[in-house]
Amino acid sequence: MWEIGPIFRAMMRNKVGAALIAVQIAVTMTIIVNSIFIISERKDLMARESGMDEANSFYLTSYSFAPEFNTKVTVKEDLEMIRQLPGVVDAMQVNAIPISGGGWSMGLQTEPGDDIDGTGVAVYMVDEHGTRTFDVEVIAGEDFKPTDIEWRERGQNHWPAQILITKAMAQSLFPDDPWQSVVGKTVYINRNEAIIIKGIIDKLQAPWIGWDKVENVMLVPQYLDFNSYRYFIRTEAGRRDELMPKVEELLATSNKGRIIRSMRSIEETRERSYRQHSAMINILSTVMVILTIVTALGIVGLASFSVNRRKKQIGTRRALGASQGDILRYFMLENFLISSVGVVLGAALTVGLNIWLVQAFSLNRIDWYLIPAGMVVLWIVGQIAVFGPAKRAASIPPALATRTV
Repeated sequence: MWEIGPIFRAMMRNKVGAALIAVQIAVTMTIIVNSIFIISERKDLMARESGMDEANSFYLTSYSFAPEFNTKVTVKEDLEMIRQLPGVVDAMQVNAIPISGGGWSMGLQTEPGDDIDGTGVAVYMVDEHGTRTFDVEVIAGEDFKPTDIEWRERGQNHWPAQILITKAMAQSLFPDDPWQSVVGKTVYINRNEAIIIKGIIDKLQAPWIGWDKVENVMLVPQYLDFNSYRYFIRTEAGRRDELMPKVEELLATSNKGRIIRSMRSIEETRERSYRQHSAMINILSTVMVILTIVTALGIVGLASFSVNRRKKQIGTRRALGASQGDILRYFMLENFLISSVGVVLGAALTVGLNIWLVQAFSLNRIDWYLIPAGMVVLWIVGQIAVFGPAKRAASIPPALATRTV
């Protein structure tokens, strides 16, 4: 017999303690389930592939200060020297770095006009070595040729006649068409300036990891005639760390009219960009562990208090024939009932908190299976926590019923 009636009446005599534990379980479940969902989302974001050969790529910045510094000549000479280094797969000048947090963006339209909404796209200005250096593949159309590359001056608004875009960008621009058919189509930048899509690359991420269109990218065939610009270098497998100081020294000594700075690997850039996500995961994980421990200790405390108050009652039950298993089951079931109230309340609070997070921070809705999973976990935690006090209660001897205090 499960003796639900006596258990319920016993809980009513200590309803404040039982209610506090139920509320504690509900709050713990609400925070833990939503935390697990947020952690899962953050981990999915951090695991997204950028499209680059991250393990073997790095970049650095060249900043010129000499009055007669010739950027056009220097860039050509620098790239030729870097590409000739043993272990370098390829190199290019570029305006921005994927997943770095800072870069250029524009809007592309499928029709000209000031009243047409554009589709946001990240812009990387590269030469004919761009796809090989980024380690991306042209999956439709053609790659850039040397004759396609132009020089971009400061303040220039004109754009080249052809671009490459990612598959994701092609699908964003023309959602009703097969992405392969986008090659050769005309799009518009600056509202009315026509550009032809020369080819489509498989995947490349924008600089902004929090952007919901992070794979909307276009490659533009341009060199930069700026005072400050970056070189992006891809090396053979395992040779990145060896070549980083060599490239830095080569560029620093080849031209004294500039400063070489901010050399960084793509792996380090990824770690820096996702540092807040990592910190959030660590904080939420710590909070979940602490809450689980506190809740378990609360259950242990309530059960121990209940056992101490009912020692004589337990002894009487033992004298009347109750086995140790009966006593153990009694306290385990009592905790199960309290936990059930807590997890049911917690399920409602979990949904409510998630609705608020969706509205306030534009998060996704929680996966439904996390709620029953959280309920089961807290049921198990409750049973494990109460087992020790219940075991002590079951060991109370029947002779205790004859003692007076």
